[in-house]
Amino acid sequence: MTKTTGQDTRLEMTVPVAPTSPMRPERAFSVSIVISAIRCTLTYVVLPFALPLLGLAPGVGPVLGITIGVIAIAANVFSIRRFWRAQHRWRRPITAIHIGVIGLLVVLIALDLNALVR
Repeated sequence: MTKTTGQDTRLEMTVPVAPTSPMRPERAFSVSIVISAIRCTLTYVVLPFALPLLGLAPGVGPVLGITIGVIAIAANVFSIRRFWRAQHRWRRPITAIHIGVIGLLVVLIALDLNALVR
């Protein structure tokens, strides 16, 4: 920030991101997809078999699914924002992938909500 004649002016600069920086958009994409994959694995592989074996209530699966689904949607939105802010050359295809994943997550959350209501 610089001061000139008593007025506050902000100097905007674009800082290049190092290839190994965790701020790279590709990392945000990977994390969001991993969170979505964990949610699906828990919902369709682990929870249907593990919960009955552990004697847990049937409502636990949908609650976990909703919670993880909301986190996954937030991670996907964060990744989309990161790609667009970085002006990444793959931002449009990545956005399409994320929108597809978010759509599937919304359907899964709706199914979990339906299971809770029943």
